[in-house]
Amino acid sequence: MDIGEVAKASRVATSTLRYYEEKGLIKPLGRNGLRRFYAPEILQTLALITLGRNVGLSLDEIREMLVPKGLKINRAQLLAKAEELDKKIAEMTAMRDGLRHAAVCSAPRHLECPKFMRYVNLAGKRWSMPENKY
Repeated sequence: MDIGEVAKASRVATSTLRYYEEKGLIKPLGRNGLRRFYAPEILQTLALITLGRNVGLSLDEIREMLVPKGLKINRAQLLAKAEELDKKIAEMTAMRDGLRHAAVCSAPRHLECPKFMRYVNLAGKRWSMPENKY
């Protein structure tokens, strides 16, 4: 498959394919002039890269897992990413619930709603306040 066919089939831009090659994630079979050619298995590799990126793995972490004859999975690393996702899911669920409450809250003003203010205060605690230097 030439680079254009791979890009179309995988929905990965040709510039991204070139970048992945530069980073050592993929390797073309060869070239015909300026056109790169890849084995059909490249689509599976690109799907694995996409999966890794979607769960928050860096390209370097993904490259370490892609070995010439398949995958070398770092199970501890995957478990740590799963824990990070669990935390993110809990945060996103709380934000969703806060938005739903704000949308239906019967308080005259949102800043008078105790439940809404709990969400505001929780969001504010995520920031560290700079020290006053004066």
